[in-house]
Amino acid sequence: MRKFISLSVLVLIVSACAAVKPAISDKVTPEKVELSGQVRAGMPPIDNTTAIYELAVHDGVSYQDVVDSLKSLSEGRNFVNPANFPIGEHIKKRGIDPQGIKEVHSFCNLSLGTDIFLDHPEFLVFAPCRIALYEKPDANKKLKLFIGLARPTYDLRSIKNPTPRAQKAAQELESTLLEIMDKASKGDI
Repeated sequence: MRKFISLSVLVLIVSACAAVKPAISDKVTPEKVELSGQVRAGMPPIDNTTAIYELAVHDGVSYQDVVDSLKSLSEGRNFVNPANFPIGEHIKKRGIDPQGIKEVHSFCNLSLGTDIFLDHPEFLVFAPCRIALYEKPDANKKLKLFIGLARPTYDLRSIKNPTPRAQKAAQELESTLLEIMDKASKGDI
């Protein structure tokens, strides 16, 4: 009789467990962390739904002021500027009005980049980091100079299971570039 009761209890437990099998949507998955760099006080917040962070250049700050600032500030933060692409000039050579300044500046900090590349060599497709200078119409339809960043933390989303070291490096890289952009948008050196 005891064997029958024990067997009956076991059957009831197994049946109960099978009946409360969770649906696929009930699975517990690790929460995906939204990485981003840090902006300085007074800067617009980062929109984690886009790869682009954009700042309007302050009134009275010229294109050349911004370029000089980018060069000086980036060198001071251990970045090299291996290439620049004057897209607007190439558009003009094709007989098309580029409608203002259009160019891309590349920046590389191997101290930070190496922490990502060693763990995820495929991240090289996003290297070097890019900051664009471009003019576009403002609210009054007047061309206004902007500075934009392709955010490294957003690029890191393309890597499956990025290591904590890569995440930290991407955040530091982005934060540093955001600081450089903020200062350059003001013409600081």
